[in-house]
Amino acid sequence: MKRYKLLLLVCACSIGMQAQDMKTLFTQMPDILLPQLETAWRKDLADLYLNGKEARLQNIMEGYSRLLELTADYLLLQVTERSYVEMKTLPLINNTHILCVVTTVEGPAPDSRIAFYTTDWQPLEASGLFNPVKAEDFLVAANADNDAYLDAAALLDMDLIRYRLSPGDLTLTASLSTPAYLQRTNSARVEPFLRNQPIVFTWNKSSFR
Repeated sequence: MKRYKLLLLVCACSIGMQAQDMKTLFTQMPDILLPQLETAWRKDLADLYLNGKEARLQNIMEGYSRLLELTADYLLLQVTERSYVEMKTLPLINNTHILCVVTTVEGPAPDSRIAFYTTDWQPLEASGLFNPVKAEDFLVAANADNDAYLDAAALLDMDLIRYRLSPGDLTLTASLSTPAYLQRTNSARVEPFLRNQPIVFTWNKSSFR
């Protein structure tokens, strides 16, 4: 019921809004969400990329930001040397769209945060649209009675997850990066009990499942 009410709210917020191209959404992004790049700089980056030039500009932190990919519904931006932003427009059942934004910081291990917005950048409650994974979700449950497994599970006391949006379809991939944060000996103790493949979610016009 909660997810149904949220979906109605999302649809109500989106009525009358056509899908905007990613360049427009990127340019109109509120400065508070990307303080390293002012609006004019974001437009310049998009224009450089679409004109086949290197899309690289100095940002307000005196580092460099690079627009790595831009399509009608997807964007990948390297904000700083150790941080990235991905954006993807997602269709709803009423033929309108919302926006998913993944922010990733690399260091000491990659960790991502996911947020959702209407196409005029009003924030949406994420809980009805996506349920974040935990480190324990990457453990192979068949080994649950093994003492070594229990020891490995105890070491995964921090949920460091890297999320990636797909440029080509409506999927979201979750990879566990907690082992990269552990000391080498502890990481080696955990690795044998982890699933070999990332967790993949697919957008079904109402949520990632």
